[in-house]
Amino acid sequence: MSKNLCMKNRNYLITGASSGIGFAIVESLLNEGAQVIAVARRIAESPCLNKLSVRSRLTSIRCDLANFSELEVTMKELMGSKINLDGAVLCHGYGDFGNYEEFSVERIVNLVHANLLSHMLVTRHILPDLKRRGRGDLVLIGSESGVRAGKMGAVYSATKFGINGFAESLRAECASANLRVSVINPGAVDTNFFDHLEFCPGDAHENSIDPVDVSKLVVAILSLPPGTVIDKINLTPQKRVFQKNQ
Repeated sequence: MSKNLCMKNRNYLITGASSGIGFAIVESLLNEGAQVIAVARRIAESPCLNKLSVRSRLTSIRCDLANFSELEVTMKELMGSKINLDGAVLCHGYGDFGNYEEFSVERIVNLVHANLLSHMLVTRHILPDLKRRGRGDLVLIGSESGVRAGKMGAVYSATKFGINGFAESLRAECASANLRVSVINPGAVDTNFFDHLEFCPGDAHENSIDPVDVSKLVVAILSLPPGTVIDKINLTPQKRVFQKNQ
């Protein structure tokens, strides 16, 4: 069976969908024939998404998931609409790095809210529906920093280690309901993630990961036959080279 037939009529929720990894996943799933609910702070636009055949399978929702009041309203409305999700891919979040003692309380709270707690809250809304259906997939986009912590990334790494622990526990909890939970932990990905940071990957192709490659892994995970689970994928550039952001 082709992937296109496998994905046809499936319905997936993607967060962080307006750019980077999330946007690449939206495009890949639409190209595979799936229906996609794209959630992000802004509506994604591209020539690919403007095609009529694609637009009919795409629902875009504007929501700042780091704002918990906004998250609660959006997710209650969404899950109350009987959308019959086949799964979700949670990609939203941002990077913030520096000496830990330089982080204010607000800076710490904002990063933890965006990168960890909001993922837990979105999952809290979708999990009951997936369990009732007796099948489904939850894919969390973590980070290499959630496997191997480094300097200047204490808070960011803590959130990503949290994502991995959250997924590991959920995987055990949800196995009896045939709900699969997977984590992808990419290293540096060639996206706008680094636009506001002081560093970025080197210019060589092998210094960063193409977001399309991450999206292909997501499609592969979602395409697996029932009963097979990819627990975790750690994905790194062949050569870890960083440079000062211009």
